[in-house]
Amino acid sequence: MRLIFGNIIAIYRRELQSYFVSPLAYAIAGIFWLLSGFFFALILLGPQGIIQQVAQRDLLQGQQPGIPSSPIDVAYEFQQAFLGIMGSLALFILPILSMGLYAEERKRGTLELLATSPVTNWAVAVGKLLGVVTFFLTLILPIFAYEAFALSTANPAVSPTVPLMGHLGLILLAAGILSLGMFISSLTDSTILAAIITFALILFLWVIDAIAQNLSGTPVGAILSHLSLLKHYTNWIQGIFDSSSLVVFISYILLGIFLTAQAIDALRFQRS
Repeated sequence: MRLIFGNIIAIYRRELQSYFVSPLAYAIAGIFWLLSGFFFALILLGPQGIIQQVAQRDLLQGQQPGIPSSPIDVAYEFQQAFLGIMGSLALFILPILSMGLYAEERKRGTLELLATSPVTNWAVAVGKLLGVVTFFLTLILPIFAYEAFALSTANPAVSPTVPLMGHLGLILLAAGILSLGMFISSLTDSTILAAIITFALILFLWVIDAIAQNLSGTPVGAILSHLSLLKHYTNWIQGIFDSSSLVVFISYILLGIFLTAQAIDALRFQRS
């Protein structure tokens, strides 16, 4: 067991270091931070942003005090909108992060060394997945920092439970997408093809809820709804802890690891 953990840590360090010396990874980080900052300001302070909407609502209520209105939880509405945008950005960023996990190994010829080494396929897959998930965590930490700064000015104070649930949902979503992307990357030596197929698969799992709604009331509709990434991610950013959503995300993570290990095992069998 100690040897297995040692192998996982070795693969994890190797994979993580490869991101911090890659110009592409820095370009991805810069684009991600630029877009997230833009949407952060737009949602909060833009002409149609939440603060502007509340100000217009208060002005209208002051001019016509007889109109009934319900209070708006600005912090909660902002978090839902912002994390929803972050989930959409993840659809484009994560396939690019996962495309080279194994495709680059195939292109350089080092995948054969991994396949024929004494390191288990599961250890390689888990180590690589942990490395890319850790890199994604470094991308969202600055976002979490200025988001927390903005929410700290809310009155009444925001309970930390809902923001933490939302960001945990974002991490689980990313881990599931990266795990499936890792499997697709293990099937080809073309990073571009791996990114395109991963994006197509994740987009299908993202919009499958719309298909399920058209089939509501049928067993197929129930199954498709349960597979939807959007539905389960929405539960988390709303601060709803749903054990079935947690099971779905973990299932996607384990499925990607299992399929990747099987793909490498098939390559090991071919080389032997």
